Amino acid sequence: MIEPRTLKGFRDHLPAQALARERVLDIARRVYRSYGFAPIDTPALEYLEILTGKGSEETDKQLYRFQDHGGRDVGMRFDLTVPFARFAAQHLHDLGLPFKRYHMATVWRGENTQRGRYREFMQCDFDTIGTTSPVADLEMLLVVHDLLAAIGVERFTIRVNDRRVLAGILARLGLAERATSVLRSLDKLGKATPEAVAAELAGQGVAADAGAALLEMAGLSGPADDVLMRLESLVGGVEAGQCGVKALRGIVAGARDAGVAEGRIVIDPSIARGLDYYTGIVLESFLDDLPALGSICSGGRYDDLAGLYTKQPLPGVGASLGIDRLLAGLEELGRAATVETPAEVFLVYFDEAHLGDYLRIAAALRAGGMAVEFFPEPKRMGQQLKLASKRGFPAALVIGSDEFAAGTAQLKNLAAQQSQTIDWHGDLRVLVDAVHSCLESMREGR
Repeated sequence: MIEPRTLKGFRDHLPAQALARERVLDIARRVYRSYGFAPIDTPALEYLEILTGKGSEETDKQLYRFQDHGGRDVGMRFDLTVPFARFAAQHLHDLGLPFKRYHMATVWRGENTQRGRYREFMQCDFDTIGTTSPVADLEMLLVVHDLLAAIGVERFTIRVNDRRVLAGILARLGLAERATSVLRSLDKLGKATPEAVAAELAGQGVAADAGAALLEMAGLSGPADDVLMRLESLVGGVEAGQCGVKALRGIVAGARDAGVAEGRIVIDPSIARGLDYYTGIVLESFLDDLPALGSICSGGRYDDLAGLYTKQPLPGVGASLGIDRLLAGLEELGRAATVETPAEVFLVYFDEAHLGDYLRIAAALRAGGMAVEFFPEPKRMGQQLKLASKRGFPAALVIGSDEFAAGTAQLKNLAAQQSQTIDWHGDLRVLVDAVHSCLESMREGR
């Protein structure tokens, strides 16, 4: 007998988990579309050259790679941004610019597993490509804000920085040539202690005073305007750094104009994002009650990535919701959904003599817009209702021989353990309207 098991970092999703994921996907799809983003899809497998050298040395090491049956070197996508850059370059003449897309799909990284981090996981990306407008940067932040709010996350913070600010400070410290490794080290702040990051910087040959200045910069906090004033001083006359500070000022002002609550947006100079392709605004979002969980929605501007696949400049900006990490956080906070069924009505089945009646009732309810599960075996009512309650059905419809004879039905509110009699006398339209009305009252708590 083969032992049933899954690989490390890979998971099965039981109905309650899968339904919770689908709920978030539906919300994300609605929010993305409300901003004009259109869906696309790309293959799970890409030519290896498409993927390597685009994220970081770490993501290159984490790639699942192999030769296919044709002897071609291929890899499984580690994110959705790099395949999108290839997609945009390949289909440029069919898209029109700027182009806004969303993509929800599975990605793979052979990394060490930890809380909220897996080797197979889903990302929910949205991107705008073909424009350098700061409006697109601001819109990225607003979509992230609206998305988390729509999901029902009440306490979250979006931390924003600009890679050009970091580049300006590194230039002033004489570390421009080591920017990639230094930024990767700084990106570990929050996951590692400042002392550990300082030691890592020293191991790269960064002088103690320069390392201390970097950590001081990364530790800046307070009101956005105060942090921006301090950053403006730190970048001095370095043009790239000043451009970054200006962009951050625009993000803060735009968020205020759009009605984002003060405190939701924080300027955080330690945010660098570990992927090498970011060039401008970067952001990460955190659950206030679980900051150690890590970012649940991250992104930024990448103006050079798609240019690797075409001669035409294709600047881009976008972000990705880490749905698996978000759901892990909500579960840890006790806010994960436990419903195991997508149906609203559990139709209790009593005897085979009325099978045709039950099938007609189920069909009529579904035609009336309600999801119905018809229990397939005429077991005792208590057994059926116990199962319905366990799976999270809001309501159970009970019609036995006596009810058929009397032209009535019992609709049970399983959560409140209350029952309501429906007089329908064989008229399916009356039954459908009554069940629909009762369900509406349950949703509204009446």
